[in-house]
Amino acid sequence: MFYTTESNRHGLAHDPFKAIVSPRPIGWIGSKGRDGSINLAPYSFFNAVADRPKLVMFSSAGRKHSQRNAAETGVFTCNFVSRDLAEKMNLSSAALPYGDSEFDFAGLTPKQAELIDAPYVGEAFAVLECKVTEIIEPKTLSGEPSENVLVFGEVVGIRIDEAIVRDGRLDMSIAKPVARMGYMDYSEGSDVFEMVRPKPQQG
Repeated sequence: MFYTTESNRHGLAHDPFKAIVSPRPIGWIGSKGRDGSINLAPYSFFNAVADRPKLVMFSSAGRKHSQRNAAETGVFTCNFVSRDLAEKMNLSSAALPYGDSEFDFAGLTPKQAELIDAPYVGEAFAVLECKVTEIIEPKTLSGEPSENVLVFGEVVGIRIDEAIVRDGRLDMSIAKPVARMGYMDYSEGSDVFEMVRPKPQQG
């Protein structure tokens, strides 16, 4: 089958785009508003975009609470979603009024980050502390702004629970990271295999 995204006539019961671009890591974003309220929300449009310096990005349709807080304070945290926290992560996606704490709603422990004024999930195996570098609204082919808002942040601090460290590496069989698939589907990434990048033969 083939279809254009302009028509989006795929003939399926549900749009397959997000299922094709999967699995996607979940950006579990902790933030604080200028008024002092704290917020926690998961974003499936999230990823690391660079290593030197370490940059991450999360995106949503429209300016939601996380984007508002990141713009106001210039900082946010990214919290690692493990299988044992998946249900609480899902609870934190509830559309609560601004100022209400998703930490409280999901039964999670807010902790104060070391280097930035933002909360992180105390139960998370790993946390990235980030400072906003830019916030952009990507354009469409016609040059019009899309409805999405992208927040980029540079990672300035990393917290790791040593319970998931084995032989100098993070052991994914212990950490059991959760990824977003299409529709309402998630996956758990503890089934890991290695491949070494090939080296070209010298002629």
